[in-house]
Amino acid sequence: MQLSQAQIDFFETFGFLKFPQLMADRLDWIIDEFTKTFPEENKHDGTKRTCIVPFIDQRMSVLLDDPRILAIGRALLGEDFNYMGSDGNYYTGDTGWHRDGYHEKYRHIKIAFYLDQLGGDSGALRVIPGSHWLHDKYGDDLTFRMRDSLKTWDVVGADVPAQVLDVTPGDILVFDHNIFHSSWKGNTSRRMFTINMCQRYAEEDVQELRDYIAGAARFWIDRAFSETMMNTASPERRVHLEQVMANDDHLAALSAKARLEMAEPARG
Repeated sequence: MQLSQAQIDFFETFGFLKFPQLMADRLDWIIDEFTKTFPEENKHDGTKRTCIVPFIDQRMSVLLDDPRILAIGRALLGEDFNYMGSDGNYYTGDTGWHRDGYHEKYRHIKIAFYLDQLGGDSGALRVIPGSHWLHDKYGDDLTFRMRDSLKTWDVVGADVPAQVLDVTPGDILVFDHNIFHSSWKGNTSRRMFTINMCQRYAEEDVQELRDYIAGAARFWIDRAFSETMMNTASPERRVHLEQVMANDDHLAALSAKARLEMAEPARG
């Protein structure tokens, strides 16, 4: 698989892509492994989001070797892109307007696998096309205003002008971390997991990467990746792990501190 120049240009312009049924041939295996990854003591009860980090590292690390996933990463981020971890989720209710990051120099993307049929009235992802380019004061102001669209514009979150990305299990959505996105009117057990990637950081910017990795301490993890992800890595996969592995040595101490300050690991 290779992304066309038209697909790359679309992503550059609008900040997202949809690949209908790209992973349909692995769907049964993915759903089975998704279910098995959640331990019995962490079963979702529908009252709030349930989240596991890292996620594909547990039982599905081979997804990072899939030619289709590699093709997306290489086309949008470069041959030596970084794998930045993953999260598995059972979502409950609405997810308000937000960005997953605010990166000016290096592109970060999320590859999202939705395991339930979702539309605009059942929790599908919504994006504001092109909003990933808003790095100026306007973007900062919009971030603040989007927190309460009803107060700002007298418009409820679900009615903010946006593109609704309906999904059928087997579809893949890819979006820039900087894009404004949300979901509304969903049920209490929507299944979804993501693979996060970014461009490789230049040596002079590695501290920025380390600062980003530090944010994972809220999940109470001591390394960015699981032992399974690292120990089963082929030379090809290791290219996408090595920069993060070389810069996560501060994570264990930060996680230990988080365990003293938090009642439970973060849920997103």
